[in-house]
Formats: sequence, structure tokens, C-alpha cells
Amino acid sequence: MDIEQQFELGHLLLHERKCRSCGELKNLIDGFYRTRKNRSPIPSSYSYECKVCTIKRIIKSRKDTVVNINWEYPDW
Repeated sequence: MDIEQQFELGHLLLHERKCRSCGELKNLIDGFYRTRKNRSPIPSSYSYECKVCTIKRIIKSRKDTVVNINWEYPDW
């Protein structure tokens, strides 16, 4: 048994990852943000939440920027 015949480079590197939020399988490089700035992109340097779910979470958790528009100057 030759080990080189059993394993390919694709088996050692992850190409797809399952998102924790939506549960879909997406491309690791295109579908997830990098969390660490390593020189060589290894699978552990990518987040576990896809880009789409991250954007939805950030938009949902933002504070409302609309200020009370009906504010009037006090009449002294």
C-alpha cells in the first residue's frame, strides 16, 4: 500500500465548510471570512459562519441610528 496513492492534496485541505448558522455547505475561500492573518491560508484561519450569515447578524444587531425627530426647542 502506497500512502501517496491513498491520499491526495485535496483530502488534506478543506475545500468546503458547513456554516454554523444556516447549515449550508459553502466554498471555504469564497464563502467565509478569514479570522487570522496567516501567510498560508489554512482551514483553521477561516470563520465558522459564512459571509451572508455574518452580514445578516451585523445588520440585525446594529443600533437604530434614527434620532427622535419630533424634538422641539423648549419654549422658555
